[in-house]
Formats: sequence, C-alpha cells, structure tokens
Amino acid sequence: MSRLFVALLPPPEALAEIATAVEPVRAEWTELRWVDPALWHVTVAFLGEVPDEVLPELRVRLARAAARYSPETVSFGGAGAFPSASRGRIFWIGLEAGPALTRLAGSVAAGARRAGAAETDRKRFHPHLTLARSRTRSRHGDDLRSLVGALSAFGGRRWEVSSVHLVRSHIGASVRYEQVEAYPLAVRD
Repeated sequence: MSRLFVALLPPPEALAEIATAVEPVRAEWTELRWVDPALWHVTVAFLGEVPDEVLPELRVRLARAAARYSPETVSFGGAGAFPSASRGRIFWIGLEAGPALTRLAGSVAAGARRAGAAETDRKRFHPHLTLARSRTRSRHGDDLRSLVGALSAFGGRRWEVSSVHLVRSHIGASVRYEQVEAYPLAVRD
C-alpha cells in the first residue's frame, strides 16, 4: 500500500515569493503548525491508501487524464482558511487559475477512482497551497482573520503548469514526499 496524491509542484521562484511574504507574520502565530516549505505543493487529488497492484493502471489513467489538457498559466494570490477565517483549521495561499484546472482535477480524480484508488477525496477542488494547520484540538479551529487579512493582498509571479505529479507520502516522525512520476499536459493550443 502507498499513501498517494496528485499535485502541482510550483517552481522555486514562486515558492520563494510566498516564503518572503509569510516570514514577517509567521513568528506571531506560534499556535499554528507551519508546513515545511520543502513540502509545499498544490494538491490536485488526494488518493489515500492505494494498493500496489493498482499502480500500473493508475499510471495509465493519470497519463491519459493529463494528456487531455493544455498547459495553463497560473499564479498564487490571496489568502484564506478552511473552513473559514474565523474558525481556521488550515491556512492557505490561493492559486489563481482558470476553469480548465478544475476540470483537470476532476479528470485526474475520476481516472484514479476507475483505476481502483477507492479513497479518492470527493470534495470540490479549491486550488491552494497549505501553509499552516491549527494545533487546536477543538473542532472550532483558530480565529485566523488577522492572518488572512495580512496576506490577502499577496500576488505572486505567473508560472506555467505543464504537468501533474504522482506523489507518495511517507508519514512518521518527519513527513517526506517522494515524486513517483510526472504526467505532462500535452494538448497544445
């Protein structure tokens, strides 16, 4: 079994802009568990625990899904929290993208389900990069309104999404991600 997800891996320059924007406010928010920047990514589809025997078909389905879409220019912008800024459990920077990215996410998730990835997350796709999680055990989360406000005007450089990546999570004392394979977006305008 492998714990898998499909992600966009932004270029280092785009991630460096986020790190620079977050640095001044990070120290004020010690009640949050900040994600290591080495782990930053945009989840396209969470697949959960996937049996090893599913991997060959999963690879075929992901390649097929990616090949039906054109590369897209996106940028990071704005900030928010799930489920809301006043009851934040997850603090994030948004990804400004067109509707094609949402369709790509749907195709990737559907292909993964057809291949046998039964735990595929069925939540509505909301492109974002998770920066921090609440340490609060309460289901009410933290009031993150001032943090969201401090970064709501953030706008990053534009970059091209030209592939999606199958990533394996290694969970333990320290989380580590391993890129399994990349699937190019192949349709050219």
